[in-house]
Amino acid sequence: MDLCIRIAGEAGQGVQTTGNLLVEAFASAGLHVFATQSYMSRIRGGLNWFDVRIADRELLSGREKSDLLVALHSDALHALRGEAADGGLVLFDGEAEGDALSVPFSKTAKELTGATQAANTVAAGTVFALLGYDLDLLCDYLAVLFKKKGKEVIESNVRCARRGAELAGERAGTVKAPKSGTAPKDVHNGSEAVGLAAATAGVKFVASYPMTPSTGVFTFLAGVADTYGIVVEQAEDEIAAINMICGAAYAGVPAMTTTSGGGFALMCEGLSLAGMLELPAFIMLSQRPGPATGLPTRTGQEDLRFAIHAGHGEFPRALFAPGTPAQAYELTRRALETAHKFQTPVIFLIDQFLADLQTGTPALDATYRPIDRHVVADPAPDYVRYAVTKDGVSPRALPGSGPFVVCDSDEHTEDGHITEDLGVRVALQDKRMAKLNGLRAEAMPPEPHGPEGAGTLLVAWGSTYGPCREAVDILNAGGGSVAMAHFAQVWPLNAESARPIIERAGTKRVVVVEGNGGGQFASMLREAGVLDDCECLPKYDGMPFTGEWIAERIGR
Repeated sequence: MDLCIRIAGEAGQGVQTTGNLLVEAFASAGLHVFATQSYMSRIRGGLNWFDVRIADRELLSGREKSDLLVALHSDALHALRGEAADGGLVLFDGEAEGDALSVPFSKTAKELTGATQAANTVAAGTVFALLGYDLDLLCDYLAVLFKKKGKEVIESNVRCARRGAELAGERAGTVKAPKSGTAPKDVHNGSEAVGLAAATAGVKFVASYPMTPSTGVFTFLAGVADTYGIVVEQAEDEIAAINMICGAAYAGVPAMTTTSGGGFALMCEGLSLAGMLELPAFIMLSQRPGPATGLPTRTGQEDLRFAIHAGHGEFPRALFAPGTPAQAYELTRRALETAHKFQTPVIFLIDQFLADLQTGTPALDATYRPIDRHVVADPAPDYVRYAVTKDGVSPRALPGSGPFVVCDSDEHTEDGHITEDLGVRVALQDKRMAKLNGLRAEAMPPEPHGPEGAGTLLVAWGSTYGPCREAVDILNAGGGSVAMAHFAQVWPLNAESARPIIERAGTKRVVVVEGNGGGQFASMLREAGVLDDCECLPKYDGMPFTGEWIAERIGR
């Protein structure tokens, strides 16, 4: 059983609050949940909606159409009623037209509280009643949600929820819904997962300039700063932010910055500085459609090539791109460990879809477990910072630990002093680039899903994991023969470990699914010798993939 509820209205009407309320309440009942948001770049007005999908099985993506649409504004009703599923129910907070049902959410809230702000709570109560769920679950979560606002606010919202349930009338319990179960009751989004992993891994300094959709990680870390002993600095701009974390990393402090495409563009010179100084700079890049400001509140995977080649000159780096909140938690730690082990920048790619989606997740470990910084605790008197080594990784000592730790943004000698000796230049550049061999050897192979010998193979990276996996299951359930391979590390690529998994499907048809129009990852796979030939299934309208959308196009 699978149901999609869509709450829609203007910014400022509590669309997000209603959605979050339903997500937490459904999760507390043991239902599998998957929630996504679509919102315009406006503080007030516009058209926003919040989808809450619930089922009695694991969910991995959103849905194209809603089974229950709750329209809090006439624009939402007119724009989205056509996207309701056949047989779906449409509720409207006003005088409804056609097959929509008129339910006075705002009027009821004003009668009970003297204002319309609690209309969303009334709507949540109506939804719960229509689905036949125990309203006490909703009321219990209201007590948690409004705990800081006091008993009076809690009681007021509980009254609104119960009155909302009464508004369902004879339709109460008539919408078929999945039964409660034993799904994970913890709900996380991608931003929370990245932030918690960074905090527990020992990040002690964060410098960022807020930029959608990366701000969620930044604000999460600010919220847990006291718990984990983190200094959080809102820099004056992204140029300052990247240079601040370079300074912190030089001093031995695990540091990171969060940004989006336009901010990352400003960081390129600082990124190159980290490459020359061989610093473990960790940059979380949350993608959105460009160019320029583009669609700042939408999703996309358009910055892959940019992230690989950003910064002047040549220097090694690694790029990770998780597919789920649980994977984002695990990979954040791995990415930080990689940065410190190889003393090189690491870029962590997420996007608006992964940053904002919410789903039930097994409890994420909040225990403080700092990573190994790979620091030489007691350097010898003849220590030099950039000693040439076979693997390119020099022993790393910290300033104040004994001998001088000299660094220079110009080309330098092994002891860190500026040089224009061209032979030394070649030796030091070869040393830095040698790290790519180690990074490539440790690169994660793609994760397979589906049968061996499938007729079609979907190749995914980053947040397309869930939608692609769901598409595979949809197509195979309908008699198809489809498998997938998901890349959570997208640079450097290791053809030796990746090709066997690609070939495991034994197929002649390979389709790379990615959220850009240029087939960026597909071209990278061909260049690296992972794929010989492939098709591309692009999406660049700012909306996330769904399993249904992919399955429809692959099945043609």
